[in-house]
Amino acid sequence: MSDAYKFEYFTVQFPADHKYVAHVEINRPGSLNAFIEVMWENMARIFNKLSTDPDVRAIVLSGAGAKAFTAGLDVKAASEGLLSSETKTDPARKAASLRRHILAFQDCISAVERCEKPVVVAMHGYSLGLAIDLSTATDVRLCARDTKFGVKEVDIGLAADIGTLSRLPKVVGNYGWVKEVALTAREFGAEEALRVGFVNAVYDNREATIAAAFKIADLMASKSPVAVQGTKEILNYSRDHSVQDGLRYTGVWNSAALQTQDVSAALMSGLQKRTPTFEKL
Repeated sequence: MSDAYKFEYFTVQFPADHKYVAHVEINRPGSLNAFIEVMWENMARIFNKLSTDPDVRAIVLSGAGAKAFTAGLDVKAASEGLLSSETKTDPARKAASLRRHILAFQDCISAVERCEKPVVVAMHGYSLGLAIDLSTATDVRLCARDTKFGVKEVDIGLAADIGTLSRLPKVVGNYGWVKEVALTAREFGAEEALRVGFVNAVYDNREATIAAAFKIADLMASKSPVAVQGTKEILNYSRDHSVQDGLRYTGVWNSAALQTQDVSAALMSGLQKRTPTFEKL
């Protein structure tokens, strides 16, 4: 691990046998990888840094330990801080402080979505609450057969506010199902997640899921970084805009991106039946 990527509660590695792929692992297994404030702040720093790292073209995200990808927000820590009901502050000032805190937390999750590099998440075990917020901000979702999902926020007296209610309906395209799991907080398993389109594929265990994530990330990293980053940007933009807006944005984006030498390199390698190489971006 590079000294530049040493962050508390995370392990960031650059495996030699996976060129241009970074592996980010949530590393608080003794607490089921539950998030405390420093973790979501560090996660944003990691993904902001990876976003512009020319040696990285794709990212795999996973959780350390056998039991959980992440069990979500550390409720005990939050109850003593962000969610504490003990205050002598004027309600309006308390609301202003909470709003700033929520927006900062949202931005940390959005850092994963904003990252220029595609992110493949490999989930296993408990993947609750914040795990849904976080995974919906990634680009490809894989999970192990033992994964237990849940939008658990109503069980602790609040509406999910870090991304699930905004992103999950767009991921699965089924508002009825999203409302059911969000309003009941019931857990659902890997096969149901696959059926509704929340995950791309299900694997036997954590190790097989991470291996599959690397296989996908390796394939992405072998492509033109100009093309891959442009594709992610345009897909995310088009999801939130009309077809006409998306077409217009694509035209502006590609008016610059098409001038890359990667196009001719890819075309010639196809004609010559060889693997193309692309410069760093």
